[in-house]
Amino acid sequence: MNTALARRVFAEFLGTALLLAAVIGSGIAAQRLSPDDVGLQLLENSTATAAALVAIILALGPVSGAHLNPVVTLADRVFGALTTGQAAAYITAQLLGGAAGSVIANLMFSLPAVQISTTHRSSPGLWLGEVVATFGLLLVIFGVVRSRRPSAAPFAVGAYIGAAYWWTSSTSFANPAATLARTLTDSFAGIAPASTGAFLIAELIGAALAVLAIA
Repeated sequence: MNTALARRVFAEFLGTALLLAAVIGSGIAAQRLSPDDVGLQLLENSTATAAALVAIILALGPVSGAHLNPVVTLADRVFGALTTGQAAAYITAQLLGGAAGSVIANLMFSLPAVQISTTHRSSPGLWLGEVVATFGLLLVIFGVVRSRRPSAAPFAVGAYIGAAYWWTSSTSFANPAATLARTLTDSFAGIAPASTGAFLIAELIGAALAVLAIA
């Protein structure tokens, strides 16, 4: 791996780790701050995630594009912006970064480094929510970039994810790396390993439909 690609891959690892630390950390904090109000927990979790996402993309976008998400990387590969090797390196970094972010979030809140989630998320409505959430995310990203307003992308993506927490039934995971990483925390943001297969399939379907629409 050459130095330029190594820098980009490290940025993907670091950015995805920070994103998952924000998602899971704010979820744990929300549970502790508002133990009897699930709606308030979701508001706290979504607000922190959206704000962190904007900041991370602004900081790391100039290095790697701040994909932070395997379906974004796969779409970029389809459109020819990355080689197969570069895409594989990005996705590996995102998966490892997501796991690292989960562990860090757990440790920050004095929990075991790894807790396997017991939160089952399994129903046709949730799966459809993941298809829609992923489709919309890619449409926002590529639509904003192709409109020649790339500087607006961090804010558009943050706004979309913050809103999609509320208007999608699945609370918009829309990210295979995040979905897998969230199995490592038994907290508000967690998902049981048994539920991830259908979520991952739904995210890939959403991504494929988005690629067709964008093309």
